[in-house]
Amino acid sequence: MDFEEKPIESKIVFHGHLIDVEVQQVKTPQGNIAQREIVHHAPAIAILALTADNKMILEKQWRSPIAKTTLEIPAGKLDQRDDASAVHAAKRELNEETRYQATDLEKISSFYTSVGCMDEYMTLYLARGLQRVDHELPQDQDEQLTLQTVSLDEALAMIDRGEIEDAKTIMAIYYWRGMKDHE
Repeated sequence: MDFEEKPIESKIVFHGHLIDVEVQQVKTPQGNIAQREIVHHAPAIAILALTADNKMILEKQWRSPIAKTTLEIPAGKLDQRDDASAVHAAKRELNEETRYQATDLEKISSFYTSVGCMDEYMTLYLARGLQRVDHELPQDQDEQLTLQTVSLDEALAMIDRGEIEDAKTIMAIYYWRGMKDHE
C-alpha cells in the first residue's frame, strides 16, 4: 500500500527565531487534496544527567506554550556553534544549563518529538561522571532555570503525581528505570 502524499503547493507562512511554519497542499494516495501545517525545528538534544550519588538533574523553567513551569531534563537545539554535531550540542548544553561536563556521554536514542505536526529530531544522551566545568559557557539570555536533583524513585513518583509531564523527561526516567532493572 502506498502511503506517500505528494506536495502540490507549499508556502512558508511564518519564519521565526525558533521555528518556521509551512503550509502544504498535498495529494493523498487516494487522490484527495488535503492541507498540512508543518512546524520546522532545528535538530535537538536532551540529556539524562546522573550525579555521582545516582540522582538525575532536572531543570525547572517557564514554558509559554503551556503557560506554566515544567520540570525537564537539560535540552536544547543544535545551532551554528555545533557544526551539525549532536554530541557537541549535548556537551555545550550540559555546560550552559548545569555547569557540568561528563566523562561518559552515551547516546540512548534518537526520535521525532511530535510527528503529527513537527519535524524536530531529538537525540537523547546519558551523561555520567559529572564534574564541574572549568570554563562556564554563557547561558541563553531568554532562559531562567533552577536546578534540582532527584532519585529514580522520586522521579517516578513525580510522574505519577503529574509533576513531570514533559515527554523527553518521562522517556529518560523510564530508560533510567530500565537501566536499574538490568544492573
